Amino acid sequence: MVFIIKKQLALLKNIQLVHSNDKLCQEFGFDSQGLSQCLPYFNGEKLWQQADYLSMVYSGHQFGIYVPRLGDGRAILLGEIKNNDQERWQLQLKGSGQTKYSRQGDGRAVLRSSIREYLASEALFHLGIPTTRALAVMSSDEAVYRERPESGALLIRATPSLIRFGSFEYFFYTDQHDCLKQLADHVIQDYYPECLKEENPYAKLLLNIVRRTATLIALWQVYGFNHGVMNTDNMSILGETFDYGPYAFLDDYIPGFICNHSDHAGRYAFNQQADVGLWNLNALAHALSPLIAHDDIVFALKHYELVFSQTYFTKLAARFGIAEINRESQELMLAGLTVLEELKADYHHFFRALSHAVANDDFDLKKITQSSRECEKSKLWLNAYEKLIKQQNLSMADSGQAMLAVNPKYILRTYLMDTAIEKAEQGDFSEVNNLMNCLSQPYAEQPEYEHYATAVPEWGKKLVLSCSS
Repeated sequence: MVFIIKKQLALLKNIQLVHSNDKLCQEFGFDSQGLSQCLPYFNGEKLWQQADYLSMVYSGHQFGIYVPRLGDGRAILLGEIKNNDQERWQLQLKGSGQTKYSRQGDGRAVLRSSIREYLASEALFHLGIPTTRALAVMSSDEAVYRERPESGALLIRATPSLIRFGSFEYFFYTDQHDCLKQLADHVIQDYYPECLKEENPYAKLLLNIVRRTATLIALWQVYGFNHGVMNTDNMSILGETFDYGPYAFLDDYIPGFICNHSDHAGRYAFNQQADVGLWNLNALAHALSPLIAHDDIVFALKHYELVFSQTYFTKLAARFGIAEINRESQELMLAGLTVLEELKADYHHFFRALSHAVANDDFDLKKITQSSRECEKSKLWLNAYEKLIKQQNLSMADSGQAMLAVNPKYILRTYLMDTAIEKAEQGDFSEVNNLMNCLSQPYAEQPEYEHYATAVPEWGKKLVLSCSS
């Protein structure tokens, strides 16, 4: 890998720890007080002894167009840390100032985007979706200019690896095939050691990344998450949700939903994510082609659709409370989603209400969809669904309880996050704290946070997001 070493950081004015992820911190053996004591080091006022702050080069396809050189433009790798299970994680400081790869940018992060990543990474983690995580958010009195002047911030991101598809693309397109092999060997050794037992470890590496990526994107689709910028430089080799920008969870079920207002062609719309995932894996496979035979590449890529489909229908069936997955039940699930689209029903409220309907044997269409709209197709679908559920071996009460365990009551809605950010920008981090607490138990009944599970106001469905988000 190519790293640029920085001997010092660009200081932010009056840096403050505004929120820490205490549960995650405890996994590494320290608490918020320990983080506070490290503030001068995170801000570059003091340096850890013999520390080298590293930034990594990579390239990538952005909106389908190859960009030869990108890299960590506003982030540095602080080093590795072991958790209580002795697993190695990397800590990255985001917003630390300019690097060699800043590309005329200021190298800063703002409080708004830092809070968005901080909350989203924890929200996805507690939903069971692979993701990078974050230890803490720090704010400052430094003015950073985006669409408007904002507060400069630092985010401490944590993950076992920060290597991207674009890391391999950089060495392939610059004809540095020795470095390409070195990077692949490093990834296998540290993250996919099972590949070492194979006749061709690189082919097995690609196959494993295909499987993890297919699983990840299937989970996005099942839980209504739209990433927004699925460039190859935003794709993790570990199959984690990575580089949060203009992401959003669905409110009303709109398959063509576009969360990124700059995505004019809808390349990264919600219903395009599965196809883009395969497109990105093709780009990775092309970058790895000096190490893998063509037939092995084809074999690996063929697994994408299979793994995606298996994961998607298995998880979706659990949300619907359907025990047996076959053609009939798959068609019933897809028909249910079509009904949601036609009724313009809220995706998450639907599944939670459906869980209660099954548990209580009370199939009232308006209660389930929370929609004043009604059509003959929706009535026919609900009758067919009720019939199927009642034919299963589980009792209705047990089926309903199983559904409640996989259908979250609490989701990180865009409007809730915007409200939390508005308060945070005024120095009030109470809503950030409330959302962190609430989203750590998304499936539980939490009476103190009931207001987070009410119907989304119309204005909350029309918020626009950009890559600077």
